[in-house]
Amino acid sequence: MTFALRSPAFADGERIPQRYSRDGENLSPPLQWQDAPAGVKSFALVVEDPDAPSGTFRHWAVYDIDAQRDILAEGTTAGAKTESLGHGINDFGNPHYDGPQPPPGHGLHHYHFKLLALDVETLHLDRKAPVDEVMKRAQPHILEQAELVGTFERN
Repeated sequence: MTFALRSPAFADGERIPQRYSRDGENLSPPLQWQDAPAGVKSFALVVEDPDAPSGTFRHWAVYDIDAQRDILAEGTTAGAKTESLGHGINDFGNPHYDGPQPPPGHGLHHYHFKLLALDVETLHLDRKAPVDEVMKRAQPHILEQAELVGTFERN
């Protein structure tokens, strides 16, 4: 089997439902994965929009996800912090998920949910580390990557 990332809320290449956008409830979508590679010690998840007018826009990073997990529930970053997940600072300046909100009329945007299987238990990041720093720190530790792409457009 192949390391795969899925969501019960939308299929790969399909539209992200409104509730997961900043115009909706701004909840992180439920995510599930399977067939992680041997030797994985933790996971990191990054969500990026390469179609943003100013270049790649980073919407979310969660890291130090326990290797035994295979799911992030809907609204993982909403409300009180219930576990020791690390959260990167996104390009909105927030340490949580912020969903799609492309400029009206800018066309279809693609949101890349990238799940990284890592060979380390922790990335040892500062609590205020930006999403791009999460990616840089994770890069040399990636065993395998799974990706799910959702789309969103505002008229």
